[in-house]
Amino acid sequence: MQCEAPNSQSAKVDVRPVTTRGDLRRFITLPRHIYKGMDGFVPPLDMEQRHLLSPKESPVFRHAEIQYFLAWCDGRPVGRIAAIVDHKAIDHWQEVIGQFGALDAIPEREIVSALLQAVEDWLKKRQISKIRGPVTLSGNAETGTMVEGQHSAPMIAIPWHPKGLDALIRQCGYEKAQDLLSYRLELDGTTEERFKVPGNLRLGEGRLSTITTRNLSKKEITTQGEVLRKLYNDAWSHKYNFVPMQDYEMTAMIEQIKPLLRPEHYVQIDQNGEPVAMAMVLPNLYDIAGDLGGAPSPLGWMRLGYRLATHRFRSARVILLGVSSKMRGTMLGSLLPSLAIVELMRRGHTLPYKWVELGWVLESDVGMRNLAESLVPHPHKTHRLYEKNLSA
Repeated sequence: MQCEAPNSQSAKVDVRPVTTRGDLRRFITLPRHIYKGMDGFVPPLDMEQRHLLSPKESPVFRHAEIQYFLAWCDGRPVGRIAAIVDHKAIDHWQEVIGQFGALDAIPEREIVSALLQAVEDWLKKRQISKIRGPVTLSGNAETGTMVEGQHSAPMIAIPWHPKGLDALIRQCGYEKAQDLLSYRLELDGTTEERFKVPGNLRLGEGRLSTITTRNLSKKEITTQGEVLRKLYNDAWSHKYNFVPMQDYEMTAMIEQIKPLLRPEHYVQIDQNGEPVAMAMVLPNLYDIAGDLGGAPSPLGWMRLGYRLATHRFRSARVILLGVSSKMRGTMLGSLLPSLAIVELMRRGHTLPYKWVELGWVLESDVGMRNLAESLVPHPHKTHRLYEKNLSA
């Protein structure tokens, strides 16, 4: 089923490429305007969205061709989308696949159809016959369309979309490729008791005497970031939709999240001094910024600064969890994710978090799902990736 051309009733929908600074500003801030008042939506900070989307700030533009589009109706923007040719992704996948991303729209068929058609036409002109998405603007950043969880508490770097957008995408001929699951883990004092590691093994003791851990050091964060990048790329290289993170992407990410980080947020597990596993949590920016709107007033910025300085967070997200490929299939390799989570929970006693979100877990990743569901039976959010073969 192809995306249908707008009918006479929807002829007002006009999709145009973003070419001016004004259009770029509209593109970046559009979600908080079109979703305003929708039940469950909390606007992200414009500053955060600029890091993701501005060609001057997003490192993805160094290795990808990207074209933004805005959908207009009666003189106002009603939707946005990005067309993406990520050359690092194509090199890794060994398959020429274009992508769409940053899809946000008033959930009406004519708008969504016109936006997707614009991307498909742009990709076809570049001889690309398969499309996947959404990603913003890479699989290493915001990924997927929210299918379930619109009324759950918002979480940093997790996109929000209204109910119905999933159905509209599928009506345009896109098929579900993979779901990404997020689990809410309450830290109520019983979590560690419920989370049993076989034999009550502890890092650095007994059979794990050759295993040591490292904290995050802000003085060494650049060096540690490179170790983290290499370990992350190695651990996730075989996963669906994975794109290797480049050194300049890690540098940009560290600069963005450094003000949020504390030593307890990162655990690196070494075996005989060699990194073999890692886990990182990131405080939930919505806890301190969710009530300030996307563009805070001067007083709002002062409040945000105070809340950040005093670490007024209530929740956090596990953004990285992985094990070296050389440990894959071994008994120790199967235990390392559990040991990393236990270590993070132990350190978390000094932090004010009431709950953490484990996500995104690939629907097909049975090992990670079993780990998450040993603590939380069911996901509280679901995001979806789609694929479609484009006709010549």
